[in-house]
Amino acid sequence: MDNPPQGSSHASSFHLPPPLVYAVPFVGALLLDRWHPLPLLPRTIGTWIGLPLLALATIGISALLRFRRARTSPLPWRPTTALVTDGPYRISRNPMYLGLTLLYLGATALANSAWPLVGLPVIILVMNVVVIPGEEARLEAMFGPTYREYCARVRRWV
Repeated sequence: MDNPPQGSSHASSFHLPPPLVYAVPFVGALLLDRWHPLPLLPRTIGTWIGLPLLALATIGISALLRFRRARTSPLPWRPTTALVTDGPYRISRNPMYLGLTLLYLGATALANSAWPLVGLPVIILVMNVVVIPGEEARLEAMFGPTYREYCARVRRWV
């Protein structure tokens, strides 16, 4: 965990809450499933797949707790006061987003609907093209070489 240079608490003017990037398509897919059901798996198999995925999604909670411990905001549009590189951030630069993706997949399996899978590539694209690059640019501007070294040794997702 590193602190930014003095006077460099930059927050983005673009606010696209990542949980909404996942929630809106998921809810839309479930509504579509009400009118045009598209079962994914037999219910028992969906449960056996969905529950472990939900358990793995707790990586996002662990990541959130690391932010709290560092006394910095996990909200991308709020100023960053520390670079968190420990805990799940040792294996992924975006464990909260990884957790949201696992949650999405687990909930999809439990809902037994293939419709949410249609939206997942769009979600990943939005995260990779819109959300994450903006965050990474801000972090690089704030933490410079420290952040670049972190990026060189830790993958974006896994």
